[in-house]
Amino acid sequence: MAIYFYNTQTKKKEEFEPIEAGLVKMYNCGPTVYSFAHIGNFRAYVFADILRRYLEYRGMVVHQVMNITDVGHLTDDADEGEDKMVQAAGREGKDPWQIADFYSEAFFEDIDLLKIQRAKVYPRATDHVEHMIRMIEKLIGQGVAYASNNCVYFDISKFPKYGSLSGNTLEALQAGARIEVNPDKRNPLDFALWITDESHLMKWKSPWGTGYPGWHIECSAMSMSHLDESIDIHTGGEDNIFPHHECEIAQSEGATGKQFVRYWMHTRHLLVDGKKMSKSEGNFYTLRDLMEKGYSADAVRYSLLNTHYRQQLNFTLDGIEAGGKAVTRLRDFMRRLETATASEDNPEVQALTETMVSTFEVAMDDDLNISLALAAIFDFVRDINRLEVSTADASRIREVMKKIDHVLAVVMVEEELLDGEIEKLLEERVQARKDKNFARSDEIRDYLKEQGIILEDAPQGTRWKRG
Repeated sequence: MAIYFYNTQTKKKEEFEPIEAGLVKMYNCGPTVYSFAHIGNFRAYVFADILRRYLEYRGMVVHQVMNITDVGHLTDDADEGEDKMVQAAGREGKDPWQIADFYSEAFFEDIDLLKIQRAKVYPRATDHVEHMIRMIEKLIGQGVAYASNNCVYFDISKFPKYGSLSGNTLEALQAGARIEVNPDKRNPLDFALWITDESHLMKWKSPWGTGYPGWHIECSAMSMSHLDESIDIHTGGEDNIFPHHECEIAQSEGATGKQFVRYWMHTRHLLVDGKKMSKSEGNFYTLRDLMEKGYSADAVRYSLLNTHYRQQLNFTLDGIEAGGKAVTRLRDFMRRLETATASEDNPEVQALTETMVSTFEVAMDDDLNISLALAAIFDFVRDINRLEVSTADASRIREVMKKIDHVLAVVMVEEELLDGEIEKLLEERVQARKDKNFARSDEIRDYLKEQGIILEDAPQGTRWKRG
């Protein structure tokens, strides 16, 4: 069976064929570590995780690289404004290196809670500045970049393909440009590769002056450092398409003369309660915000993955509730299999299982059609629950569901706590509260929440249930 993905570059579905059979080189635009990642970010990261997991399900090896941006990402995503890292440092009274370390660690904690598999490597921009400088020198040597007033810019007039990813034409971009004139640029749309700024808090020496790299050059350099000059898949949110990914293509192909990425895949925007997410609207959520409200990370993961990545997702608290119930239904089904006692196999079970697996794979092969894939699974759960199942049938179903859950990561519960272990922890929590050791009490509560255990404090005592 062939897999088809929608390619943002060509604006159509294409059969996926990696450059090297059986090996997928994939780069994902990762976080700028100036604050906690929000659920809009995590939609893109969960999508990249599902994509990787399904490619592995289909027998491929995936070399996944996700960058950590810790310098050079300006507040307007282009060449103007303050560096987000420096801005956060001023806000929190720390240096930007401390900001990067703190929020990088928070990011890894969050992705672990969401069961997002760790990438092969997470390169940090600040560790690759020398590579970026060498790449900029190459672009100048190729005649597609130029130094001006100690900064370096990419000359978009030397790259006729500029605008092809976003669907913009160079003429339309130039005609519609509302960019403040920078006398150092030959064209207002030329973008910075190196910014010389002695006052910047994060700076390096370069042939053009002391400063820092532009945001766009970072991803090209890191992708080539850890994958290759040409890669199979590059993902990100649709807000990355222009200017970020457009600029990546220009500078990468301008440097090598080779196609940079074969398949560009982008997630649509996430709305919250039908509106753009913003702090002023009161609908801005991090994973930590949602968990503090009592929602499990598994429910959040399900809510982020159950809508096709190219459809706009309206994220609501009711949706998380529904996601939690869906996860519970799947886990209850798995627990019911453990009680199967019928001695004879039921031929209907095998037929239903084969139909479910086939439908799941056909759906996922079609540009990761997750909605149809999940519908097939829940139809299967409903139909199996109506049957008497033998212990052998139950064992085979568990193996199939375990394989499918390599893609979903919401069905199986690893090392589920036994009831006795939960009761022991609750006793310890009660004692901690009596001793006014509220830090330990909160620690136990948070640990149980991570394990899918929901606590309900009442005058009669604390009750618990599995989420």
